[in-house]
Amino acid sequence: MTELPALELPEHPKLAHNITWFARALRKAGLPLGTGRVIDAIRAVEAAGFTDRRDFYYTLQACFVSRPEHRAVFDQVFRLYWRDPRYLEQMMSYMLPAVRGVQEERLARAAEKRAAEALLDGVDREVPEAQDQGEEVEIEIDASRTISGEERLRTLDFEQMSTEEMAAARRLLARISLPVKPLTSRRTRADANGTMPDWRGTMRGAMRRGGEVQALARRRRRQRWPNLVVLCDISGSMSQYSRAVLHFLHAVSNQKGAGWARVHAFTFGTRLTNITRHLRTRDVDAALAAAGAEAQDWEGGTRIASCLHAFNRDWSRRVMGQGAVVLLITDGLDRDPNGGLAREMERLHLSARRVIWLNPLLRWEGFAPKAAGIAAMLPHVDSFRAGHSIASLEALAAAISRPDDVGEKARLMASLPN
Repeated sequence: MTELPALELPEHPKLAHNITWFARALRKAGLPLGTGRVIDAIRAVEAAGFTDRRDFYYTLQACFVSRPEHRAVFDQVFRLYWRDPRYLEQMMSYMLPAVRGVQEERLARAAEKRAAEALLDGVDREVPEAQDQGEEVEIEIDASRTISGEERLRTLDFEQMSTEEMAAARRLLARISLPVKPLTSRRTRADANGTMPDWRGTMRGAMRRGGEVQALARRRRRQRWPNLVVLCDISGSMSQYSRAVLHFLHAVSNQKGAGWARVHAFTFGTRLTNITRHLRTRDVDAALAAAGAEAQDWEGGTRIASCLHAFNRDWSRRVMGQGAVVLLITDGLDRDPNGGLAREMERLHLSARRVIWLNPLLRWEGFAPKAAGIAAMLPHVDSFRAGHSIASLEALAAAISRPDDVGEKARLMASLPN
């Protein structure tokens, strides 16, 4: 638990009212709370009293927290609601859109922005008035035929989204799944409706009946699910897209019955980092905070060839067995002085069942594989698709189980020099 200042209570506190609103903020932040828990919390605080500030914290925690991943959210909402006398001003600073090139004084910790959004729900935020530019002009816009806000958000580029739009986009990304068709295994199992004869089973059944064969036993091939291996570029040119994609991958990693045997995630910029265990954390803020602490090359340079070499050497045999599907997220702008990118991509392609490349640069209408890195990687992928918006990730979900999907690869391969 984070060390926090002493709790100052007002002269005439409204205990039940404050705890109710505190529970409402927790519910907005994602904790599953009902009316019964709020009543239990009020009764528990009345029984425990306020003799010790730690008793108050742990009493509410015992009533409201039922999962380990909810503790970080509870800590931040508790600090902002009960302990910080200027919490509203601090939360306002979190909710305002960040200006590029200006470094924040202190980065928000895991679940802190979610706590701010939960406590600011319904609070009017003042917008600074624009400077007087002379005569005011009134503009009328006919919005009767415009698309809905959710549809606009689906097609909006991740890099162009505001803080509020990105928060809404993350909620939409959490609902997208990556369904995949099962693979047919060489192993078989007994099945009365199978298409393969089971000679051993037939003979065992005949031995139980004195050697008389009364029925032919049958078998059918087993089905298994492939692994999903994700290689995500977190260099400076990919930082905004990487954060959105990692939110999407966190949802895929924690979806039950999504069809994948296991989801392995790696980030790379100047070095390769395995963040698989961090994405298994149920709380998305805590998961991405741990992944960010593990990967020390966020928003750095790009050395794709060296990172792919490290993956092929150290991890390929561990995670690529039994027909894994590889999802490569990068713009392909390699700055590796060692070279060898085409060789490492070919090795990756030979080890995988399919290699699908998501490139945010494909959003441009006049995109062409002129960069040396893109030209070296393109021949060794099975599908080449855009990855700059929610709609592009939804299209990936629809195409990932189609082995004949090539995306834009065929068109771009025709423009490569022979």
